[in-house]
Amino acid sequence: MKTFSRFGFLATAMVFHLVYIMSIFDIYFVSPIVSGMRLFSVPREAEQRAPADRLVLFVGDGLRADKAFQSFPEPYPKTDADLEPRPLAPFIRNQVLEKATFGVSHTRVPTESRPGHVALIAGLYEDVSAVATGWKMNPVNFDSVFNRSRHTWSWGSPDILPMFEHGAVPGRVDTYMYGAEMEDFSHDGFDLDYWVFDHVKDFFKEAETNPELNKAVREDKVVFFLHLLGIDTTGHTFRPYSPEYLYNIKVVDQGIKEVTELIDKFYGDDRTAYVFTADHGMSDWGSHGDGHPDNTRTPLVVWGSGVNGPELHPGTLAPGHTEFSADWGFDHVRRHDVAQADIAALMAYLIGTEFPANSVGQLPLSYLKADNKAKAEASLVNAQGILEMYRVKEEKKAASEMRFKPFEALSAEGSTPASRLASIRALIDAGKVEEAVEETDALMALALDGLRYYQTYDWLFLRTVVTLGYLGWMAYALTAVVDTFVVKEHISPSRKAGHLTFFSALLVTFYAYFYVSAAPWTYYVYVFYPVMFWEEVFAKRESLVQGGKVLFAHVQGIGAVMALVANIIFYVAVIESLALGYIHREVFTGLFVLGSLWPVAYGLSFLRSNLFLSFGWAFSCLVMSVFTLLPAQKVEDVTLIVAGGVLMALIGLLYLVFQDFVLKDFSSANKRPQANSDVAVGRVLVGAQVGLIILSIIVTRSSALSIQSKNGLPPGNQIVGWLVFIVSFLMPFAYRLDKTTHYMHRLIVIFLTCAPTFVILAISYEGLFYVAFSMLLLAWVRLETNAQNFVAARTPQNGRAKKDEKVGAAVLRALTLSDARVVLFFMILLQSAFFSTGNVASVSSFSLESVARLIPIFDPFSQGALLIVKLMIPFALISANLGVLNKRLGVAPSALFILTMGLCDILTLYFFWVVKDEGSWLEIGSTISHFVIASLLCVFVAALEGVSALFISGMEVEEALAGVPSVTGENGEDTKPRVSANGKSVKRS
Repeated sequence: MKTFSRFGFLATAMVFHLVYIMSIFDIYFVSPIVSGMRLFSVPREAEQRAPADRLVLFVGDGLRADKAFQSFPEPYPKTDADLEPRPLAPFIRNQVLEKATFGVSHTRVPTESRPGHVALIAGLYEDVSAVATGWKMNPVNFDSVFNRSRHTWSWGSPDILPMFEHGAVPGRVDTYMYGAEMEDFSHDGFDLDYWVFDHVKDFFKEAETNPELNKAVREDKVVFFLHLLGIDTTGHTFRPYSPEYLYNIKVVDQGIKEVTELIDKFYGDDRTAYVFTADHGMSDWGSHGDGHPDNTRTPLVVWGSGVNGPELHPGTLAPGHTEFSADWGFDHVRRHDVAQADIAALMAYLIGTEFPANSVGQLPLSYLKADNKAKAEASLVNAQGILEMYRVKEEKKAASEMRFKPFEALSAEGSTPASRLASIRALIDAGKVEEAVEETDALMALALDGLRYYQTYDWLFLRTVVTLGYLGWMAYALTAVVDTFVVKEHISPSRKAGHLTFFSALLVTFYAYFYVSAAPWTYYVYVFYPVMFWEEVFAKRESLVQGGKVLFAHVQGIGAVMALVANIIFYVAVIESLALGYIHREVFTGLFVLGSLWPVAYGLSFLRSNLFLSFGWAFSCLVMSVFTLLPAQKVEDVTLIVAGGVLMALIGLLYLVFQDFVLKDFSSANKRPQANSDVAVGRVLVGAQVGLIILSIIVTRSSALSIQSKNGLPPGNQIVGWLVFIVSFLMPFAYRLDKTTHYMHRLIVIFLTCAPTFVILAISYEGLFYVAFSMLLLAWVRLETNAQNFVAARTPQNGRAKKDEKVGAAVLRALTLSDARVVLFFMILLQSAFFSTGNVASVSSFSLESVARLIPIFDPFSQGALLIVKLMIPFALISANLGVLNKRLGVAPSALFILTMGLCDILTLYFFWVVKDEGSWLEIGSTISHFVIASLLCVFVAALEGVSALFISGMEVEEALAGVPSVTGENGEDTKPRVSANGKSVKRS
């Protein structure tokens, strides 16, 4: 490129988009954690005890509320009586009917184990940016009920327990964890729960004979935490409606019963409180992470010392029930729903500790066994804790802002926190406790609004800066395209002292303001990019003017103008429909059906001369249109997996049989023959790749059936699976022995390289998609070439590049408006690679079933890496085919990629403005996913440009527009001179 190198431009694109992805976490999802607060607990007389001396927390990881309370037939029936529906958790059900207060705990996204447990135990909702640091350990230290306790003993998963030990007072939290190798998705998960229950029993057995331990467990303010991961593990493998999942609920219920009886017998004082809940639910497809109600509704049952008994309404529908709980058999028992963070406040109250410092939970008074005055006192202390966070945030913001505007509702005279607290105290002292509770609830709501006010204090400014950044990037990219690939002559940037002074002063002003405000370092970066981009665009204004004249020179007359406007409207409508496709995948079905008619637009003469190719394109489009009508979340189907693999192997075998015909570009015309030795080497290597596909089919089928039959993953299968996976990706290196340079041969090699991976990691119809997608890409490359050649033949003076008679070589041509269609198709294909086999915008659309054939032990990072490899394969195909299309159209290697990078941020900017941090958890999670995916698309395109250059290096491609073969260099660059639209050679930038 004329100003920046090609590598520099791509690096700028990648860094800019990765940095700007963080903007939503600085704007919409600011961490709620602050420090420096005073702690508050319910005051009691010296002789007055807390409601409970100890608390036992049972968390059934991945347990849905409906499955916990519904009735089902015996999961493994032995008699006809077992077919009658019955409660799977009879002990928990008995507590609901006789001793407990129950309800539904509503979680927030992301519905994952780490943030769910943080909300339960610390009372705060983590910002979603914590996903970037993983769920295992603390991105920042936070206070928790465990840290407020005198001592906490915990049993369970190594993925959850350490984060509450880390950052707590040293020695306060003890953890007992099984090894990571036990989290095996190829086996039943209830062994994990048996481990927990057995070790708890051993713990109390030891306490009977160990005086020091006995003394410690008999202290007050102690907590026992049982993390029960079996339900989550079983649900991922077998689904929540499976006998395995339902049986695991029985295991958990029986274990809770035995532990409860053991603890009651051990202490014998009825001073223990019990809490049973879950961190998140699970979808019918065995996944979680997004805001679907099946993932956000979890059971909550609380009983024991200090807890209210059930509120019964015999013969009537009790308050709180909805259609969701209609089949639970609890219609006469009041349902008390809470937000998940409220549980932390409840546990702190029951054992008499301070509320966790960062807790935003509101104490659910209906769960407390206390008189109204005690409830009002507890609620007031709860409000003081939340107001303390408000005070700290207000002071920090006031200290850093030059023109500070306080939260009006809590700053006006007579409305300050101190005056409102005094008013509530007066109501309690006057015996008006119900009114005091109402005022306290209103005050907590105001305090939470105030916290939100200060968290969103910089929203308007930051959103404006980020918007200018994205607009600047689009203008910058399009300017680079025009300056490099459209304008005939080199035009130097025009930079004068006045305009440099203006942009420099603008940047210095913002930086000075950030320095005074002690703003995060990211603010400096957010402002730098729009200033840099717009300065560059302004400096290239002469190139833009000249480029506009070149691009629109043929637009003459009202008819041409109207046609141009109609095309622009159509293109914008298609791009907008892509945004809609993130929510409704069926939109891509409509786009493919519409795209199948594309050849018709060129008329009958084009159709007659390209009949077979047009039919193949239409057929491929219609096949692709089917996939976005299929369910995004899939059930393992070995038959479909095998069918996809067989088709891949069949394509490889057909290529071996018809290789000569294919390498003649599907023509019987004689072309330059290849040496027999070269052909022989190529055939052997292709045959080896076909063999790897067949082996992958055999081992995948065997592994899937073994796991389905609960025999686990055979070690031999795992070894063979990994060998096939690794060797298939190493095969392209063996092709260095093969001298075949034809582009069709290279595309077949790439297709066969990725095929075994798609077989091994497939769950259902993904292999069929892989075949259909590859066919569509090949048809697109050939049809686009023929279409542009057809148009060029009819309008020979349209400014396209011509053959250089002097050197007899193909030349690069300038971009034209028609190339925008190539970019539009490219964008649609990019999106369809994401959404044709699933909804990538939903975290819960990923399933661990496929990766369990290679890594059966739970390892989120390694398993996630395998899922990403599978996700990236279609993009490798796209990059290779677009690289070939670049060459066949005679376009510079980077031109179409850079143009795409400039246009795809139309989607990014749209999704940036519709990100939500309020509303349903489904809406919040979806908007985050949409923005991140749209933003990463530009990064993908930048990376694909490099991948494309790698794939097409040394490849022989027939340039349809120039009519002669061209060979790319080792770095993917064209080795021939560039000429402008007037046919004269120009120096390559």
